[in-house]
Amino acid sequence: MKKTIALLLSLALVLQIAACDKTNETTVSENGSETESETAETSETEAGNYVTPEYGVIHEPEFGGVYIKITIFDFDDQFDISYGDSVNVHFSNGVDFIDIPYFNGYYVSPGENLLVAYPGYDYIKLACNFGEDLFETSGLTEDDTAWIELNEEGKYADIQVARDIAYVDDRNLYPGDAVFANFRSCNVGNLKKNILYRSASPCDNQHNRAAYTDELCEEAGIKYILDLADNETKVQGYMASPEFNSDYFASLYENGNVGLLGLSANYNSPDFKAKLASGIIAMIEHDGPYLVHCTEGKDRTGLVCIIFEMLAGATYDEMLEDYMMTYFNYYGIARFTDPDRYRLIKENLFDDMIMMIMDVDSSYDFVNVDYTTYVEGYLMNCGMSAEQVEMLKARLIG
Repeated sequence: MKKTIALLLSLALVLQIAACDKTNETTVSENGSETESETAETSETEAGNYVTPEYGVIHEPEFGGVYIKITIFDFDDQFDISYGDSVNVHFSNGVDFIDIPYFNGYYVSPGENLLVAYPGYDYIKLACNFGEDLFETSGLTEDDTAWIELNEEGKYADIQVARDIAYVDDRNLYPGDAVFANFRSCNVGNLKKNILYRSASPCDNQHNRAAYTDELCEEAGIKYILDLADNETKVQGYMASPEFNSDYFASLYENGNVGLLGLSANYNSPDFKAKLASGIIAMIEHDGPYLVHCTEGKDRTGLVCIIFEMLAGATYDEMLEDYMMTYFNYYGIARFTDPDRYRLIKENLFDDMIMMIMDVDSSYDFVNVDYTTYVEGYLMNCGMSAEQVEMLKARLIG
């Protein structure tokens, strides 16, 4: 039985339970096409574990990973493998991934592998959370195939239950436009008042938030946007859509006031750091106020805002409060509403970003420190000069 718990703004708790009969018959996917190898029969190992048929693979380069060509709907419908189970993923080139969790979200620590059925993905995906591109490191080509074996039922079920959160894209279920758009000013530390904003995307409307974010950008007088998620091709595609309704973003973009970084989720990679440095160097050539966004304004945006806040002398608690406001806006998660999930997110995401920037591990006291020297070193390691770091501080700090 699949369970999805959606906690919205501490106003509603929606429990959706979908129980699927397992079948080996050919199934038509949601887009009306038959999924590859669906007519093949599921086999079992000597230990009795389910083994799926073989499926083709596709490289997913934006976040780095391997799409296995069966839709989430078809996989969950056809095979007796549930969220929270342990699985083994085998590839035809001889590479195996043994005892990894199957989740419907990225509920593992950075650098750990998982099989994920993330809502909105075309297929199930093998990935390393905030880590290396497993398609490339596994030496795969799109001529290879993959099959999945159930390793142990329910091994990671407690993590699935604790981290299984989702939000909806219906504006009517949120108390205001700013909450829906996850739009706010980062007024922490010594940042100039209303110099730095963060939000969901004002141009990518896959979550129905772009027009709301765009209007809030105009109201705030945003002069430059640091777009962490998109490249020229994507933005041109958004703007060509008949549903595009972000005129203020378009005006900034057409006047050269949008920096497109196209960052992956692997924030510890040299490519991420080099792109981030080049984006910040371009940003400081423009006046603020500045907006930082990715798609949801959560992970990549969270990291970059932490960097800017560290530079401005913010404390651990100030940065944590700003970071976790996103989880309250989307999911209603706060210390007082859901302390267990709050702690898991803080420890597995926020704390890891802090330690990565500082280049320390959990044995170090990374809470009660002055972060300025650490983040200056991080930015210079990314490719900024000392002079450019000082210019960034001049732009941001009052």
